Formats: sequence, structure tokens, C-alpha cells
Amino acid sequence: MNRFKSSAELKASAREHLLGHYGTVIGAFLLMGLILGTVTIAVSLVVDLYTIPGTILYYAIMFLISVLTGLFTSGNAYLYLKVICGRPVSVADLFYGFQLCPDKAITIQAWITLITYIANLPQIILNYMMMKNVNHLDQIMNLMLPYALSLILSGVVSVMLGLLYEQAFFLLHDFPQYTAKELLQKSRRLMVHHKGRLFYLYVSFLPLMLLGLLSCGLALLWVIPYMAATEAEFFLDLIKHNTEAI
Repeated sequence: MNRFKSSAELKASAREHLLGHYGTVIGAFLLMGLILGTVTIAVSLVVDLYTIPGTILYYAIMFLISVLTGLFTSGNAYLYLKVICGRPVSVADLFYGFQLCPDKAITIQAWITLITYIANLPQIILNYMMMKNVNHLDQIMNLMLPYALSLILSGVVSVMLGLLYEQAFFLLHDFPQYTAKELLQKSRRLMVHHKGRLFYLYVSFLPLMLLGLLSCGLALLWVIPYMAATEAEFFLDLIKHNTEAI
């Protein structure tokens, strides 16, 4: 009977493989954050969010940006697979997604982003209404409950997408011959009977994420690469014992 590693074992292995690479993975994390953050802020400064056309334009641009982040997500997966496999890594690995099947990375991310945006539509509408009524406290209070429910919906969908499609970008680097649709299908197939394990792994990082927030974000420079490395460990352990799903 196949024995999958426990969350504690995956995290311990991730910490071991990260030794000597923290400078690289933190540098890659900061670089990606700088690039995406700069673009996002620039769009927010240019587009008028207080008008309906401006709001539509803003979310259309952000949708495009989100789709293009698939290239960085692919590169990030490549970087952490190299870390876990004990191969030399560099910050430049972050851009490997621009070289290996960029069209597939974009397609995978487009599918995930589309579902996310559909789930976020109530939140987007309510957010616009709250901005338009910023000086009317009673109207804002009436919108608080629907807005909170929309946030919950958005969170649930994000978690479900992560559970179903977390492996797609890792699979892209191991099986670049597959189409984007096949990679998404194989990710779902791999996660049959394993979504609970991955969800538990996510939850186990919540205390560290809280610590990161309490440290004004400084600890996140360690927590987020640690979590990414553990996710790569999860993928390799999953695929090692579940080859029939590939």
C-alpha cells in the first residue's frame, strides 16, 4: 500500500531542501512582487474606479495581468521543483515560464482566473456600490452583510481552485507534451482523494501566516517560500505514488 508523506514530513523535507537557497527564493519572491505590484499600482493610479466604464476597464486590465501572471507561476513552479530536486537554482529561473510552453501556462491561468472572476463578480459590484456611497454610512452598513458573504464565496472558490489545479503548473514542467486542457484534467485526477491532505497542508500554515502579518510582513519573506517549497514536495510525493493518474 502506498504511504504518502504526512504534512510534517513534507514540511521538514522542504526546510531541508531550502537550506542554502533562502537568498535565491526570497529574491525571486521580492522580484515577482515588485513587478506585479508596480503594474497593479500603476493601473490603479491611471484608471478612474468611481465610474462604471472606469471600473470595467480596471477589471479588464487586471484580468489580463492576472492571466499573464501564469508565466511567473510557471517559472516559480520550475524554481521550486529544482530546489526540491537538489539542482542549482537562480532568480532567473523565475522567468523560465516565458521559455517553456508560455501559451499553455497562460491558458491554464486564464481558466483559473475566469472562474475566479465569475465568483468575484458579486464582490466587484458591491465594492463599486460602497465606493459610490462612501459618504452615506447607512447605505454602506446595509451592504456590509452581502459584501461579507461575497468575500466568503470568493475565499471558498479560491481554495477549491487551489485544491483542484495546484498541480497543473508542476505537471507542465514534467509533462510539457500535454495540452493545457490535459494538464488541468490530470491535475484534477491527481487530486482525487487528496484534496483533504492538501487542504490540511494549507491550514497548517495559517499560524505562520498570522505571524508574518504580525511582523509587518517581514516573516512572510520566509513563510511564503517555505509554503511554496512544501507544495512542490507535496506534488513530487503525490506523483511518485499516483503514476496511474498521469
